[in-house]
Amino acid sequence: MGHLNADFGGARMTGYGVGPVLEEFTGVSRIAVLRGGGLGDLMYAIPAVTALKAAYPTSTVTLLGTPIHAELLAQVESPVDETAILPFAEGVRPGAVDEENLDRFIAGMRARDFDLAVQLHGGGRYSNPFLLRLGARHTVGAGTPDAARLERTVPYAYYQHEPLRALEVAGYAGAPPVDLEARLRPRPEFERQLAVSLAGDTRTVVVIHPGATDPRRRWPAERFAAVARRAADDGFRVLVVGDQSERELAETVVELAVGPVPAGAGAARGSDSADHAAPQVASLAGKLSLGELAGLLAGCSVVVANDSGPRHLAQALGTPTVGIFWAGNAINAAPLGRSMHRIHLGWATHCPECGIDITQVGWTAPRCRHDVSTVEAVAADAVYEDVLQLTAMTPRPRGR
Repeated sequence: MGHLNADFGGARMTGYGVGPVLEEFTGVSRIAVLRGGGLGDLMYAIPAVTALKAAYPTSTVTLLGTPIHAELLAQVESPVDETAILPFAEGVRPGAVDEENLDRFIAGMRARDFDLAVQLHGGGRYSNPFLLRLGARHTVGAGTPDAARLERTVPYAYYQHEPLRALEVAGYAGAPPVDLEARLRPRPEFERQLAVSLAGDTRTVVVIHPGATDPRRRWPAERFAAVARRAADDGFRVLVVGDQSERELAETVVELAVGPVPAGAGAARGSDSADHAAPQVASLAGKLSLGELAGLLAGCSVVVANDSGPRHLAQALGTPTVGIFWAGNAINAAPLGRSMHRIHLGWATHCPECGIDITQVGWTAPRCRHDVSTVEAVAADAVYEDVLQLTAMTPRPRGR
């Protein structure tokens, strides 16, 4: 079989899911799943983990992930049994590689005697050799033509919906789909905390996340502010979220929406009674744990965001979203349905600074050095119209 074709590893096909579903492996009780990256990357992997747990119900799944994965999974209900934080390793977790630490991690994982190791981290140039070092009895994953072969290898092409790619890999491990997209739930304590903080506040809550890891995926702050202003004028409570690095951006959105914010003003949380003076638009950026963020996202009425981790998390928690995507990223990461999730697309195909074709992405082409937004052309009016439609369909001012 040619190297561009699927490699079944001699296995028998038993059915179809996203792609072929191959026969299950026998005697599987310990599964390792490799997926680094941020929150969005974790959401891409969750449906495959759910499928693996269903196919191997007596097994435990160890996610080889990142610190943000471990933090979130400790504060939500998910199909992952435990998280092992990856060491810095080229192409797997960016950072200064400490070979001794890397070797210790590999030795520790080998001692687990994994029965099955599943690679959900890209095209395999670096992640497949990393996975093979774990010494698992069986290995499954995606691979580009130049990647090391696993026991069963799914052909990797950059433009494929990431959760469905992961489900196709799971199918090669004998696990048909259960969910097509991630499904999570915040722990009850965070839902209760949200209920307390919003007690007596009858306003519909709209959450905005204006950040994104890649600057090219960011809708301009003034467009988010325009949406926030219109929502506030219509009586909604608008909360802008983000991590510590996004505090300034979130505060900019608030200021553009309502004017300068007095020192000490903001959205209180965890109070014993309703804060009736809570501002219509306020920033919580840098103030929430991931569990608190999950509680807020699960309990609000709609989330407006770029193609970012919090938007993917909101979707996994069952909350309607309005997402702003570059068209290429929408192929890989946009929600599948439109009843609860709306998308607005930036159709840029070339960098306005240097003219390079930005559709040639992934491992085959280098990224140009410019950070010009690919979604700037998306109109605020169109985004806000979807906010109105979704809040009319699913009014949930105080959670579910």
